[in-house]
Formats: sequence, structure tokens, C-alpha cells
Amino acid sequence: MSNSGFVLLDKIAGETSFKALFPLKRVFSTKRVGHAGTLDLRASGLIIAATGRVTRLLPFVEAKDKCYSFRLHLGYQTDTLEWDGEVVMSDECRAVSSESNAESLKVKEISVADLEAVLPQFTGNIEQIPPKYCAVKINGVRASDLMERGRDIELKPRKINISSLKVLGAVANDATEGCSGKAFATFDLICECSKGTYIRALGRDIARALGTFGCVSHIRRHRIGEVTLDKAVRGDDLTREHLLPVDQVLDFPVVRLDDAQLAVIRQGNYLPWKTPIEGVDAEGNVFVANMQGEVLSFCHYEPGRIRPKIYLAEDE
Repeated sequence: MSNSGFVLLDKIAGETSFKALFPLKRVFSTKRVGHAGTLDLRASGLIIAATGRVTRLLPFVEAKDKCYSFRLHLGYQTDTLEWDGEVVMSDECRAVSSESNAESLKVKEISVADLEAVLPQFTGNIEQIPPKYCAVKINGVRASDLMERGRDIELKPRKINISSLKVLGAVANDATEGCSGKAFATFDLICECSKGTYIRALGRDIARALGTFGCVSHIRRHRIGEVTLDKAVRGDDLTREHLLPVDQVLDFPVVRLDDAQLAVIRQGNYLPWKTPIEGVDAEGNVFVANMQGEVLSFCHYEPGRIRPKIYLAEDE
């Protein structure tokens, strides 16, 4: 049985994305594992991992759009932009009257309607400044590592796309344990976005648009491309049966070849091909399979020929 393929993992909050891969090494007896799309330590949800030669296809998974749900806490901001970080700014929106009741300070209240009114600012093609605690590298060093060393850094805006951003509802103020600051309003949201989007930064920016500070919790990834979380497995429950063939994760066209044609591809040579292939993307990416439908190679198609790029099957 092949040890190369994709695995859909449901990462639990509190473990690193790297640690989430440990069960793959044990179950498939290999050190050649990888994943697409790192999740923050406190985030949970879908990770698409790969073993063997299939790890070379992970950049194509990484490029896919993603879907996250998250909880937005309004009223304070932390250094990490997470709910349990060190508070760096706060907004005492629920000010109380003086003892003499001689004057009363206005209480700021933000409703679901108020939140929905600012969300259009964050849909479509926008620019976003990543959190300072993140994996973005500055002169080869992760921004989070520089922050832990006490360095003050500035990150440049990055272009992202948010195709959908919706409010799921308001949440009781005491619904999230471990908050290091005082939130005066809390909401659950769901976001569909491009590669490179930081949900923590999105929460920060939404709060600013509302005239306050914010941070997030309960980040959970539900989808990568067309692959959904309901098909994922927890690491402790992983077995060899959870290894998926590549065409169940990446939707490149599959071309079936006979043994003689496969031999040409296996030897790294061009295969003459006159029949047009439907559904090919701009890069001409296709999978090549045997007559039984087992994908054996990742190739480039152009009118008149198929050129091998990555041989995926294990050597006999």
C-alpha cells in the first residue's frame, strides 16, 4: 500500500501545526510529511497534510481559498491580537455615573447592525497589515521571534481578498473564559478569504472601524478549497485508511494512459497528445493515471503534448 497521499486533519486548539503531523510519521512510518496553511497555536480546524512525494503538491493546496469562523471581542486589544494576550489598549466603553449622579457618561453600545454596517469595508480586494506575532519573515527572521526578543517591528500591508464576511450572532460577554481584558461586546463571525489572510488582524481592523479595540478567539478553519472539515480526522484516530489519493484534494483533470504511454512519462519524456483536455487551468496542470484511475504523475499539458513534472507513485 502506498505511503504517499493527502491526509485531512482536524487540529485541536493548543497544539502547533507541526505537532499535529506527528501521527502521520507514526502511522505511515515516514519522516517525509508536510502541511499546507499553518494554523495558530490556539486555532483549530482543517489542516491538509501530505506524505511522501505528494508533499511536493502542497503549494497548490496552500494557494486555495479558505473559510474560518471566529469570535470577535470588542473593548480591548492585546499584543498577540488574541483574547488571552497582554492587554496593550482598552476602551472603557461602559463608563458608569459618578457617585453623586450629577453627570452621566455616555455608554457605547455596538449592535449586530452596527457591526454589519462596517463589514463591507473588509470585503473584496483589500490591504491588511499582519499581526506582529506572525510567521512573516523580516530579513530571514520570523516577526514573532523578533517580537519575543524585544524588537519593535513594522510590517508592510499585504493584498488579500475576502469574498464573504458575515455575522453569525452576538455572544454573552462571559461566554469566553480566559479573557485578559474587558470586552463590552462579543460576536461570532464567519469569513471566506484568500491565502495570506490573518483573522487576528481582521478582528483588529473591524474593531477600529467601529471606533474601539478588538481581539479574537475561537478561530476555526472549516474549508480549504473544496475540502471541508467534516471529512477530517483527529490525530489520535488516524489510520492508514485515511490516506487520500491526490485527485480527491486537488481538482486537476485526470488523463488515463495505457502502460506504454505511462512508460514514456515515467522515463521523464514528452508524450505526444492530440486530444484536447477539458478543464485545464492557465498553468496546464493535469494528473496522469493508469487505466484503473490511480494517479501516478503530475504533469503539464500543452496542445500537442504532455510533459511530466512530478512522479508521484512509489518506485517498484
